Amino acid sequence: MDRRRIVLLGATGYTGQRVLRELLARDEKPTLAGRNRARMSALADRFQADLPVAEVDVTSPADMARLLEPSDVVVSTVGPFMRLGTATVTAAARAGAHYFDSTGEGTFARRVLRELDSVAAGRGATLVPAFGYDYVPGNLAGALALTRAGERARRVEVGYFITRSGRGDELRYRSTLRDGYTLTTGGTRQTLVGGAAETGFAYRRPRPGVRARVVEERVGKRVRTFRYAGVNRTAMTVPGSEHLGLPEVFPQLESVEVGLGWFGRWTRPVQIASTLQAPLLRSAKVRAALTRLSERLPGSQREPDSDGRSLVIAVARDGSGRPLATTALTGPDPYEMTGSLLAWAAVQAAAPDVELKPGAHGPVAAFGLETLRLGAAEAGLNEADKT
Repeated sequence: MDRRRIVLLGATGYTGQRVLRELLARDEKPTLAGRNRARMSALADRFQADLPVAEVDVTSPADMARLLEPSDVVVSTVGPFMRLGTATVTAAARAGAHYFDSTGEGTFARRVLRELDSVAAGRGATLVPAFGYDYVPGNLAGALALTRAGERARRVEVGYFITRSGRGDELRYRSTLRDGYTLTTGGTRQTLVGGAAETGFAYRRPRPGVRARVVEERVGKRVRTFRYAGVNRTAMTVPGSEHLGLPEVFPQLESVEVGLGWFGRWTRPVQIASTLQAPLLRSAKVRAALTRLSERLPGSQREPDSDGRSLVIAVARDGSGRPLATTALTGPDPYEMTGSLLAWAAVQAAAPDVELKPGAHGPVAAFGLETLRLGAAEAGLNEADKT
């Protein structure tokens, strides 16, 4: 089999340009796909690369069906994904193409993993949504902690945090509410605000005696504390692909929790605000208004500060909640990490001698734990040494 074609959607955007840069550094020549041929051609010229360009509407099922072939690897950075991403991932599944994206929307990842698994498996496609900072580090850290914990592990908690370089020991740096603004893009903040209007979920037993499963749960229902390197960090619960990806590999799990801890000491006030507004979000009009507001947040065009760093902590516990193993991963800022991870995944999937698990999967099941660990290390995501 010949090497697969890589098709990159959203290359003119902030994250897409980082993916393109990483692909070019690996001597790949992806096909750029999107609505504006002139902008894509200008981008290729700016990178001094002779790249094929395909003018398509990524939200059109017909356009995407015409574009994609069974031998393709699709990388999408076009969001918000619940609004703009369905046609692309569905077309990839039906065509038998491998697919990766940069979504941070847990609801979209859940839809892909649940609704397109059988379609993709039947066509030989592998779909791995959220293959970036959201949510590869948490899946990897969680899998490493669970592997070390052994058969007694029944629960896992994952926390996502941001730190800064050049501020002393980054493992002991606690982010602030301002960091949540200055270290992120306008698109990320739009996703966070818009995500508050969505129905969240978690993985747990709904009640004693019932098998663990994904259950509906509002965003920010709980706050968890993670202690690492002598520092306590709080994180409020959010939906992620870990809720489906980790039980796929570790079926003994009874609980999976994912927390966002970007806000430092403001985590609990943010969680309280989320709780208070929950009744209002039952209204479709309120949800629509909040989504429109999120698109007009200040600083939508500014780039994040350059000294951002990532810290992800996972704790495996037994059935009584006693900690068995803790793993912490550090890496570059979320956007650099996402670009590197997506490029690595695309190159891996395009290789003729690489076989991925067909269907819709979390990253550990799709690649295997050791391969994913090595790929993450290429992206600068490594285990921390707290000593």
